[in-house]
Order: sequence, then C-alpha cells, then structure tokens
Amino acid sequence: MKPTILIVEDEREIAQLIQNMLETEGFICQTCGDGAEVLQIVQALQPDLIILDLMLPGLDGLEICSRIRQQSFEKDPYILMLTARAEELDRIIGLSTGADDYLTKPFSPRELVARVRALLRRSLRGGQSSHLIYQTKYFTVDVDHHAAQRHLPGQAVETLDLTSLEFKLLQTFLSHPGRAWSRTQLIDNLWGNDFFGDDRVVDTQVARLRKKIESNPAQPQFIKTIQGVGYKFEDEP
Repeated sequence: MKPTILIVEDEREIAQLIQNMLETEGFICQTCGDGAEVLQIVQALQPDLIILDLMLPGLDGLEICSRIRQQSFEKDPYILMLTARAEELDRIIGLSTGADDYLTKPFSPRELVARVRALLRRSLRGGQSSHLIYQTKYFTVDVDHHAAQRHLPGQAVETLDLTSLEFKLLQTFLSHPGRAWSRTQLIDNLWGNDFFGDDRVVDTQVARLRKKIESNPAQPQFIKTIQGVGYKFEDEP
C-alpha cells in the first residue's frame, strides 16, 4: 500500500506545492491548515508520516508534536518539522518534543522528497527480524516475535508497548549491557545509510524509551547518559 502523508501547513500555496510534489512521487496526501484540527485528523487518517509546520493558527507545531507523542494511535507516525526559523535552539526544541527530523524553509523539492523517503524507510528497516532473544535481569526482547517485557522484582511481568524504533533501540542496548554507545553508533544501528538529519534525534528516541521502561525517567536506572560520549544501558546480562 502507498504511504499516507498528512501535510499540516497553513500557507495554502506551500501546502499545495508539497502535496502535488509528493503525489507525483506516488504518496497519498491530505492537507490541514489549522493546528486545532490536527489530532482528530491523525486519529481518523492514521498517516505514516506528518509534515508539520512550526508556526500554525490554533496550536503551534511544537504543541501538536508533543500531543501526538503523548497519545496512542494505531500507527506511530514519523514527524518531519518545517520551520522558517533557522536558529539551532528551535531545531533542538522541535526534536525534543518528538519530531524525527526537521527541514528549514526555504527548502528544495528534491530535499523534501529525500527526507520523506528516508523517514519511511526507517519503519521498513525496523520491522526486520533476526530471530534473536536478548535477556537481562529485568528485561527480555524477543526479536523474532517483536515482543519486549520488563520484569521488576515484586511486580508482574509487563509487556512493553514500543514503537519499531524504540524496540530496536532497546534491542541494541540489551545486546551489549554496560557498553557505551555514541550517537553515531546508535544512528548506524537504528537507521544505517537511511539516516538523513540531526543526530539529536537519538536523544528524542532515548527520552521516549526512558518514559516506557524507567520508573523515574528524570533519574534513569537503566539508560544512563555519559557526558561527551552518548548512552549506556546498565543491567545484568
């Protein structure tokens, strides 16, 4: 089936340009110009990817992105943030709310298509199976059945509801407990040559995984930050 893309852009000419360009490439597209309507459309459309403008009437792109990541949808859509502001702070804030990539206006049609294709290939790569089971003292990842569990002392075994990227990130950590991973190494493991964007997207994925496996994400017990290096997963094999 053709991937479905939701274009959230209040400037009609830009939205139409993006829609025409992506439909020419074979994608199914729908547009929305009001931030207040986006969540309802996402629930009904279940898009594979959302192209989300930062500045919108109703709710801005950062708030929309944050709300999408807080809710549970049948699909966990990739989010490509568009911004007319090139300051690094805006880019970092955008990624910290759950955006998977960003693109600064003005952008070339070829670059936009390349970013979209790279993001959509990530989900295909994340769905591959290697018939492996990784287990530590508190976690089990069954790669073949795409199942992850947490088994803390005195608690019932909990099945973790993870996206493909979160699952692959946990699988990576469990494959070498105690190993220090740089952002570049994690990018290579998660996306390989398909990656196209800012390496801070790794921080976003780590933050999302922490929310699902840590009792207190602000003081993580398992996924530790190593200043100047990256991350390390601490649990007994």
